[in-house]
Amino acid sequence: MNRIRIPAIKSAAIQMTKVIAQQAPAAIANALVNLRVDGRSVQVDKGATLLDAINKSGSHVPTLCYHPEFEPRAVCRMCLVDVKGSQKPLPACRTIAQEGQDITTNSEELKSFRRRDLQFLLNRHPNDCIRCEVAGQCKLQSLVQEEQVQDMWPASAKKVRGSPEHPEHLLHDHTSPSIFRDMDKCIECGLCVEACAAQKINAIGFAERGSGMMPITAFDKPLAETGCISCGQCTLRCPVGALIERPDWHRVLEVLDDRKRKTIVQTAPATRVAISEEFGLEPGTISTGRMINALRQLGFDYVTDTNFSADLTIMEEANELLQRVQGKREGALPLFTSCCPGWINYVEIHRPDLIPHLSTTKSPQQMHGAMARNGPLAKLIAEETEEEPFIVSIMPCTAKKDEAVRPGNRGDIDAVITTRELAKMIRHRNIPFASLSNDGKYDSPMGDSSGAAAIFGASGGVLEAALRTAADALGLDGPIEHEGIRGVERGVKVATIEGLGSVAAVSSIGSAIDLLSNDEWKKKFLMIEVMTCPGGCLGGGGEPKSDDKDILKKRMKGIYNIDSSSTIRKSHENKEVQQLYDNFLGSPLSETSERLLHTTYAARGSPREKLSQFLGAVDVRDHEGAASLCTEDCIWDTNTPAFGAACGQESIKCLIKDKLPKKDKKCGQEIKRHRLMHVDGTDVLGPDDTLHHFDIALDDAGLIKSLTRTSL
Repeated sequence: MNRIRIPAIKSAAIQMTKVIAQQAPAAIANALVNLRVDGRSVQVDKGATLLDAINKSGSHVPTLCYHPEFEPRAVCRMCLVDVKGSQKPLPACRTIAQEGQDITTNSEELKSFRRRDLQFLLNRHPNDCIRCEVAGQCKLQSLVQEEQVQDMWPASAKKVRGSPEHPEHLLHDHTSPSIFRDMDKCIECGLCVEACAAQKINAIGFAERGSGMMPITAFDKPLAETGCISCGQCTLRCPVGALIERPDWHRVLEVLDDRKRKTIVQTAPATRVAISEEFGLEPGTISTGRMINALRQLGFDYVTDTNFSADLTIMEEANELLQRVQGKREGALPLFTSCCPGWINYVEIHRPDLIPHLSTTKSPQQMHGAMARNGPLAKLIAEETEEEPFIVSIMPCTAKKDEAVRPGNRGDIDAVITTRELAKMIRHRNIPFASLSNDGKYDSPMGDSSGAAAIFGASGGVLEAALRTAADALGLDGPIEHEGIRGVERGVKVATIEGLGSVAAVSSIGSAIDLLSNDEWKKKFLMIEVMTCPGGCLGGGGEPKSDDKDILKKRMKGIYNIDSSSTIRKSHENKEVQQLYDNFLGSPLSETSERLLHTTYAARGSPREKLSQFLGAVDVRDHEGAASLCTEDCIWDTNTPAFGAACGQESIKCLIKDKLPKKDKKCGQEIKRHRLMHVDGTDVLGPDDTLHHFDIALDDAGLIKSLTRTSL
């Protein structure tokens, strides 16, 4: 193909796309279309695209901007194909298959065009594959390797990403505790923008045109200062390394290789199914035992199960619900579940008026961290060493990284890694995951769980687990399975439980936004579960990337198979949880449970949030972190003879670092923390169980100008 024809093909194809874009892709049931692809006959449903037909036929065309969840935009042009009778090549991803069409996917002209298209992409892409976090999983890298495309431009001739007219557009943004943005790797596929829009968060969107076009945050703010809720759906859809989860796996491997500290790892419900896909196993394959064996080969001393703390969560949350119904506990009805950190972020950032409805129960990850740090397992480890264990959680969720550093949680979990990060660790240590025996067993304590805990990984699972326990507590006869609140589709699923009331399970934060757009939910429901990601945790931002339109259904099937095959299927029947209450916690909602297993919330940017952050830093003696929340001339008046008032950042640092008692925590010893009281305000219960009120003033930038403590 000559050089003149290449831009002509692209221009004409773009024009043709505008015409065919008006064809509705909705399929008509039971209607079939017959066509030929590369000489082979194939039959697809009416309304299917040429890409569907190509995939079914066994042929292949590359894509960079396509994902089955979103309407195809056909901007990458990689999937152009020849259709007999058409004057121009057409994008397979959004062209509707027609009866009798004859498709060619791999003519020399098409292959030449794709290579040239890749070369243009490489001209604007950093040659940094050897260190990139998605190396080996990057679609662009895979295509370049497959086509053996040469990088034609030396580094000095490569185009710099961004717009010269708008240097304020951030290329590198690592401010978020969950998500890294490296826009010099962006290929403008638009999938991140589509993903954020589908969630109705719209934290990122396109700016500029032509070579200067790129996804940016609103007003070019760092991601941490936007309305982003850390759900990570953008990282799940990004085909390259422009958007990734904050990488923590390097640090975890370093600790494991050092062998200086005892290590504890917990694995979330959804990970044991999704990890299978990373190693070529059929989606939905249950690989619990393989994962446990792989974690032991990586060097973890204790392999424990987040499902254990999921059962613990139900014990606390179900009792909290009953107390709210009986008017014995502060908080409003309906009760919102609190397991999903993306949902908590949404409420605190966008809808703080909903805070009274949130369950105070910590998520299973954070309950597990608190118990591993302070409970029976910690006491067991303390018999061997005084040094604190290094605690890791493996989650399907990027927002769990955010959750682990929240005030009140900070210090319980040392590192959070996603399912994708675990797969990297396994590959880097050359562990043959797929051939491992599937017979691994969790350690005890914190290794036993019920089927109710397993379904936490699917939308509706937390609610269904809570209903099983609540029904037994109220002496109600009801089904153990609640099919009406199951499913992976975005939307709201409703069930009515006789003797209890109506409940709702919300799949995706966008669906929650729709539900909360009026006050009808307050009248209809007793309890509402919200999962930020479509399908729940099994569709989380840290799960394996997939273009399979049925991937969530396949994962869900695996999750519910675990439940149906479990010996016990109700959280309150977990013997290890019962022993934990008998020997350590006392009872649900006991003083010890409230201290270790419950949390508080605050509107973002409010004095209450800043106070929580400041006292959280004080609790762990982070003098630098505490001072960074204050103005240079901030006054912190402790109203105590021993410590008096600290004036200015340096004085605040000195008070925390040199004057407050040291926190030389030994293994198994609990760090006593400040705890916010009530659902609002700045009353605080101190580490010594004395009650105080704090008067706090912020400047226009949200920094603390003055902080005064008064005993109550």
